[in-house]
Order: sequence, then C-alpha cells, then structure tokens
Amino acid sequence: MSRPCKPRNIEQEVEFTCFKPAWIPKSKLQKVELQAAELEALRLFNIEELNQEQWSINMNVSASTFNRLIKSANKKITDALVNGKGIRIYKKDWSHNCK
Repeated sequence: MSRPCKPRNIEQEVEFTCFKPAWIPKSKLQKVELQAAELEALRLFNIEELNQEQWSINMNVSASTFNRLIKSANKKITDALVNGKGIRIYKKDWSHNCK
C-alpha cells in the first residue's frame, strides 16, 4: 500500500492548457500530458531560478520529488518537440496534483 499523496503548492495557474504544432490537424495529433506539479517545477527551476531550499518550501515537496518532477516534465516536453506532439497541461486540481 502506498502512502497518501502530500498536497503540492502550485502558485501560478496557466491560461493556456494546450499547445500544438501548427501543421498537424488536431484530429490526428498525438499528445503528451503535463501535470500541474511538473509545470510548476519547471517554472520554479527555469524561470524563477530558485535554489533547492526555496522551491522545496514553495512546492511543499522533497528535493528528490522535485527532481523527479523536473525529469518527467523535461522528458515529456522533449518528446513533444522532437516528435511533433501536442502538449496538454492537466490542471484538474492544482493544489493536490499527485502521481
């Protein structure tokens, strides 16, 4: 039995939830799904350029969890860019987005 998921703090909600290559019709588009916590980790790491202590406090996660979020998000975005896939940002529950 896995332990319960700890709520993650997501400070910035996005306006746009889908990005797609211009040349592929939506009906034929493959997508990758980016979780809200993954997007928030990317924002804190790449845009805000916070250090480990700061983003750990901001998101209410451990360093290992944060690193897993970054690695997962980078893999999904790279897959979308290299293989012409859309990116869907899943934001069903911004404060409790756990995997």
